[in-house]
Amino acid sequence: MAKKSAVNRNEMVKKLVAQYAAKREALKAIANDENLPLEERFDARLKLAKLPRNSNATRIRNRCEVTGRPRAYYRKLHMSRIALRQLANQGQIPGMTKASW
Repeated sequence: MAKKSAVNRNEMVKKLVAQYAAKREALKAIANDENLPLEERFDARLKLAKLPRNSNATRIRNRCEVTGRPRAYYRKLHMSRIALRQLANQGQIPGMTKASW
């Protein structure tokens, strides 16, 4: 199991990303619109920089939903390779069997 503080911190980041997503998207659209005056675009960049760092979606760490492990994460299954193997060996994942030849 991962440290609870790391998992909780990641959950806090997810909430911040959801909270600021619309505002961040609007500011990015203004900052990247080349038809607007340079001053307006610059102001949008400054406002974007004042938003909390953890409100950026790239700060979210993919973690296993079963164990909280941050590495060897399968996006499609939302779990790590270790948790996947344990559940497969217990027969809790339909259609998945242990390889043997």
